Amino acid sequence: MRRPNARPRASRRDPSSEMPSQPRVPRISRRCCRFPCCLVAAAVVVITGAPLLYLFVFSSSNRFGIIIDGGSTGTRIHVFGYRKCWGGMPVIDLGYMSSMKVVPGLSAYADNPVKAAESLTELIGFGKHRLPQHWWGETEIRLMATAGLRLLDVDKAEAILDSCRSVLRGSGFKFLDDWASIIPGADEGIYAWVTANYALGTLGKEAQLTIGIIELGGASAQIAFVPSEPVPKEFSHELKFGQASYQLYSHSFLQLGQNVAHEYLQHLLNSGDLKISPEFLFDGVYRDPCTPKGYLHGVDRQKLSGDAFSSSIGYNRIAYAVGNFSECRSAAKMLLQKGKDRCSYKHCRVGSTYIPKLQGRFIATENFFHTSKFFGLDPSSFISDLMLAGAQFCEEDWLMLRRKYHNLEEEDLLRYCFSSAYIVALLHDSLGFEMNGSRIVFANQVGEVPLDWALGAFIMMKAAEGVEHPELIEFIISSIPSQLPPVFVITFILAFTALLILKWCRAQNHSKNYI
Repeated sequence: MRRPNARPRASRRDPSSEMPSQPRVPRISRRCCRFPCCLVAAAVVVITGAPLLYLFVFSSSNRFGIIIDGGSTGTRIHVFGYRKCWGGMPVIDLGYMSSMKVVPGLSAYADNPVKAAESLTELIGFGKHRLPQHWWGETEIRLMATAGLRLLDVDKAEAILDSCRSVLRGSGFKFLDDWASIIPGADEGIYAWVTANYALGTLGKEAQLTIGIIELGGASAQIAFVPSEPVPKEFSHELKFGQASYQLYSHSFLQLGQNVAHEYLQHLLNSGDLKISPEFLFDGVYRDPCTPKGYLHGVDRQKLSGDAFSSSIGYNRIAYAVGNFSECRSAAKMLLQKGKDRCSYKHCRVGSTYIPKLQGRFIATENFFHTSKFFGLDPSSFISDLMLAGAQFCEEDWLMLRRKYHNLEEEDLLRYCFSSAYIVALLHDSLGFEMNGSRIVFANQVGEVPLDWALGAFIMMKAAEGVEHPELIEFIISSIPSQLPPVFVITFILAFTALLILKWCRAQNHSKNYI
């Protein structure tokens, strides 16, 4: 029975009776959906970031190498720390770069090769002191001899190298017999050019941005630069660094280094082969314009070691020092022009050797720098400044000079009259640099980088070893400072991309997570 005022009860309906029949959709777990998205995000970071991380670790690990420069006046060891980079060019760690020199040079032991090898002992000890012991066996050591041994008879030079190889084999460093050799003079010029442009940051850039190099060593002089004209094949050397390719002119003038040229000039003056006026003061005495007046020459003079000249130097006369810069410069110019009548090229600025037109800027190193520094000149000083300083020095009395420069060895002090005149004759009278031009600077260092050819040799050797995985990228970094910003930027982009992927996953989970 229905109660009074009772409201009618709503009938219960089965929703499924008014809906088309469909299968029940199970609840999708957020954990099940999120996991693949996280996996995708992680994969993006790992796949793209792993090569960068490997690159950073690979290029940041230090390695070491040693080059021994067997020069004419001394033997110098160079210790290099570097990072191996993709792109072919190593990054030199200046904190590990160091050197040490012993005198005399290897060529001084022409008749005692065992002594030549013993002279390396102190240098090897220096190298070991500079490097962690666990790196000794992995560190290559090379002996690269230059003009001093090139002047020697082949058999004597090879005997010195053989003796040195026995010491280097037992040094504890990594060494092969082929790594002790006499390098060609042209290579020495190329290495010096590489060093200068590496230090200036122009290596690997356009040819017109590079700088030329002129070295004045003890036994030879080198010149290397990129000319604007085609050069004969024997003087042309192709170099590649990164995207840049260079056709480099390089040549070494044996016997025209400062010390050998000075001795050679004395030989020519003594024999009368150089006609300066007046040539002889009287019988048995000849004029020596390249030595300050008042210096007393002895009858016996030190002779060059090795076979510098075709015959031994015989001093039959006594030199009378007159200290005349102009005469010394003229004599030096005649020395530099000897053999020009045999020139078979259009341009033979020094002897019978082809030299193309010098263009662009140049750095003059080694004895160019040492001489200018002795006279208190700035690196950017003009050749005319050196001429004035040299003229004053040559004409000053020897006793006054000895008192003024009492800390210098007599043999070194004697050469500055000749070296100043010789440099003017070489740079201006022969090569054609302007007296008051700014195309040439005297320097032995750029920033913290010494301008030693050994550094260029080391850079080229490491670049020639090849690049690991070159298909990934041709040239990523040339230095650690330039590498860090891109690494941080790319890492940020990867992290931001991964975050967007995760947010997208959450949105998808929220919209699809229904019953």
